[in-house]
Amino acid sequence: MKLNNGIQLTWLGHSTFKIEFEGQTFLIDPWITGNPSCPDTLKTFDKLNAILITHGHADHIGDAVDLAKQHSPTVVGMVEISNWLGGKGVENAIGMNKGGTVSINGLNATMVTANHSSSFTEPAGYILEFSNGYKIYHAGDTNVFGDMRIIGEIYQPDLALLPIGDHFTMGPREAAYAAQLLNVPAIVPIHYGTFPLLTGHRTHCAS
Repeated sequence: MKLNNGIQLTWLGHSTFKIEFEGQTFLIDPWITGNPSCPDTLKTFDKLNAILITHGHADHIGDAVDLAKQHSPTVVGMVEISNWLGGKGVENAIGMNKGGTVSINGLNATMVTANHSSSFTEPAGYILEFSNGYKIYHAGDTNVFGDMRIIGEIYQPDLALLPIGDHFTMGPREAAYAAQLLNVPAIVPIHYGTFPLLTGHRTHCAS
């Protein structure tokens, strides 16, 4: 998906996204190996400038170590995830926490709340603000929660990436309500269709 501002957004299946902007390549929730929704043609990368991780479940952090060692990007995640990555030999891991912002090659990434579980530490989402002012909200794995209204009021995202698969996250009905809370003009459904349990589908969002 090429947005009208020079940003190229590519969904690699599940919650994994590649974002290209002004010669930089960013990857969110790097689950490539074993991801049945990731096309073979998109499983390799010429370069990665940064990796952002929402939480510690394998379907979100799965290839972080290998990709970090191959491409030497900056890797951003919760403090405990950063420490774990460092113990695995990953360099340039930046630990942060909810409410904080880090700047990576012209991208400002602000960590925000998500309601979910995690194999270790807590889950999170991100507000990504690019140098042209465009803002993307990646919700991570979450249910709908009232403070999404605050996220919308403070950060005013132009696009929200919202899970709709149900069972482990919110479904289409809740995601539609989340979009109202955020007052966001456009959404991209994520975290659906990967496993049989994820019964929510993007076609359900319209209804």
